[in-house]
Amino acid sequence: MDKKELILTPEGRQKLVDELAYREGEKHEEIVERLKEARGFGDLSENSEYDAAKEEQSLNESRINEIRQILATAKVVEHTDGELSVSIGTTVELSDKKGKSISFTIVGTTETDSLEHKISNESPAGAELIGHVVGDVVSFSTPSGKEKTYTILNITR
Repeated sequence: MDKKELILTPEGRQKLVDELAYREGEKHEEIVERLKEARGFGDLSENSEYDAAKEEQSLNESRINEIRQILATAKVVEHTDGELSVSIGTTVELSDKKGKSISFTIVGTTETDSLEHKISNESPAGAELIGHVVGDVVSFSTPSGKEKTYTILNITR
């Protein structure tokens, strides 16, 4: 099976680097302290604090390995000069037929955040917008099946 290439913006990569540093440093030390403290409570077979700390340690290690894998294999998209077209890392301002505007930042799949209007380049909207320039009209289906049509008003980095 062919794995999809992971794509990150420079900002998204830095966020992962920062999270990795936190998990390998401060978070790791917190867990070690909790384990030491829990061992002091006696019998480990009936020690829920110890079990919880071991579980947290396991989850932390899993996330560290996941971040390392992403950083080792993901492609970081750099900004290019010339006419700006929609690509990963750009913010796109769109207008619908009624003149209502909305904007999205196109990001890689690991950086999506609907609350911050960050949509994946692989989402229906993101995939349709990639490569278009200001003035283009784009249409796509939402996850609920509605057909949306927008005009691209502005593209920024």
